[in-house]
Order: sequence, then C-alpha cells, then structure tokens
Amino acid sequence: MNRPTTAREALIVEALGEVARLLERVESLQSSMDAGRRALVRENAALGERLNAFATAMSSITQQAKVKAVEYMVQRTNDATRQSIDAQTRAMNEAARLAFTEQLNPTLARLTVSLQQLVQRADRPWDVWLTHAATAVSSAALTWFVASWFAFK
Repeated sequence: MNRPTTAREALIVEALGEVARLLERVESLQSSMDAGRRALVRENAALGERLNAFATAMSSITQQAKVKAVEYMVQRTNDATRQSIDAQTRAMNEAARLAFTEQLNPTLARLTVSLQQLVQRADRPWDVWLTHAATAVSSAALTWFVASWFAFK
C-alpha cells in the first residue's frame, strides 16, 4: 500500500479505518444482538407459559371463591329460613292457643258447672228419693183430704 500524500487522503484513510473498526464492532454487536433477541424470544415464551399458568391458577381461585360464596349464601339462606319457620311456628301455636282458649273456656265452664251439679247429686242420692217421697206424701195427703171432704158432705 502506498502512503497517503496529502492530509486529505490521510483523513480519508483514517476515516475508512474508523469505518472498518466500526463495521467490525457492528458485526460483533449484531451477533450479540442476535443472542439477546433469541434470549428475549425464549424469555417471552417462558413468560407466556407462566402467564398462562397464572391465569389458570387465578381461574381456579376465582372458581373456589365462587363456590365458597355460594355455600355461604346457601347456609345463610337456610339459617334465615329455619329462623323464619320457627318464628311462624311459634306465632301459629300462640294464635291456636288463644283461639282454643277463647272458644273452649266458656264451654269448659258450662261443662264444669254441669259436672259439679252431677257430683253434688251423686254425693247425696237421698235428695232425689226425698223429693219423690215428699211428692208422694203430699199427693197422698191431698187425695185423703179431697176424698174425706167429699165423704163427709
């Protein structure tokens, strides 16, 4: 090679040398960039897989949360239903007791009076016979009186 003769040629040669070094560095960076790009592609695929696994796990967690929420709602609904049925049963029992008491107490009072009268008669059976005997004696006396009055006239 010939040596440059002018400063301009020297600058051009030096610039070409710099361009050659720059091209060498670009070529070495290109291989580094290719390796980096391949690494990024691999990491992107791995990230996609991890993201899919995360989405699956979140879906599973969401499903479990839904199931738990539904179970909780069913349990609370059953509790509320049970309490409502108990309250209605108590109210119906109270209403039936009041209605039964209002309807039955007067009838029971009349029945009690009648039974007390029967018990008193059963305790004193001679009252009935005494009434019959008094009726018989008065009838006999009245008959004797009427018969004797017609006989003496």
